Amino acid sequence: MAVPFLKGSNRSYNSDAWPGAIVSLDSEQPHPHIRISLKGPAASISSAIYGGGFLHLDHIVNRYVDKHYDCSDPINDMVNFMAGHGYPADSTAGLMTAVKLKYASIREARGEQASVLCCTTAGVGNAARAGSSRTTFAAYQPGTINIMLMVDGMMTPACMVNAMLTAAEAKAAALHDLGVKDHETGAAATGTTTDAMVLAVSGNTAYGVNHHYAGTATDLGGMIGRLVYDSVTESIAAEREDRI
Repeated sequence: MAVPFLKGSNRSYNSDAWPGAIVSLDSEQPHPHIRISLKGPAASISSAIYGGGFLHLDHIVNRYVDKHYDCSDPINDMVNFMAGHGYPADSTAGLMTAVKLKYASIREARGEQASVLCCTTAGVGNAARAGSSRTTFAAYQPGTINIMLMVDGMMTPACMVNAMLTAAEAKAAALHDLGVKDHETGAAATGTTTDAMVLAVSGNTAYGVNHHYAGTATDLGGMIGRLVYDSVTESIAAEREDRI
């Protein structure tokens, strides 16, 4: 799939890579969001503002807020948002994004030892290069590149961390190839100042392999890298083309 919500006719996407996983767009104001519903609890690691760290989850929510959002207490705001929409408090990871949700890119692939689903919302309004001296902020800001990565298969905890590294490298590669620059320094950007990522793993034993590595030279890491690269590229391109 590409950008399923761009034209406004589709509101739901059923995954082939993770059977039972559904990516839905709830565009109802004042709280539009993307909801990913997973069949059964999945082990996860994430930098999500809500449900971040290590968690067993069955929902991932990517909530849109505009550039005027009050960032003074985002955690409590997300607690109220989740409760108001009936999402389970102890099994939901929640992200915020300032990117319009219609630009979400969904990419997936099936493999013999694992299958992968990737959903990304990406914008580069605050592109930045890690390692460069720049203006920093103490307060929270909504994410600009949010990557939701789901692996149907088995992975060790170390492999999950390895997969996050590979995904981050793929994101940086996509930005480089798109010519995205740090707005303060003019150097090639490696991300934005507010990126976030969720990785969920089903634990499905049917593939018969418990992955220990997910670097770029592994089949699993290669699949993750390609899907993240393609989804980041596609989401940014969709936003750029829509402005023309």
